[in-house]
Amino acid sequence: MENTDNFAVIRTGGKQYRVCPGQKIRVEKLSQGVGEEIHFPEVLFVKDNDNIQFGKPVLSGAEVVGEVLRQFRDKKLIVFKKRSKKGYKKMQGHRQSKTEILIKSIHAGNN
Repeated sequence: MENTDNFAVIRTGGKQYRVCPGQKIRVEKLSQGVGEEIHFPEVLFVKDNDNIQFGKPVLSGAEVVGEVLRQFRDKKLIVFKKRSKKGYKKMQGHRQSKTEILIKSIHAGNN
């Protein structure tokens, strides 16, 4: 499944992810539908066997291709605020919308 000799670091949703072909990742919600192919052009780093490429900040021509498996909402997080001796308590829940993606391939750039 995960080949440690071939991986990339991509940026999506303001976060960075280390991905390998065949890996499933969960990222911030994307607009593509289930079953659609998705391309990540913001590739920061690629390691293909002994070939290592760094972007400044991104690699030109590099791309990671994946397939959207599902759209879902993450587990509920409880946000609780309290001020001692003031009688102030506030409790909220939050569920983040996410997208699960299967990484299909990594294409190195021409740097």
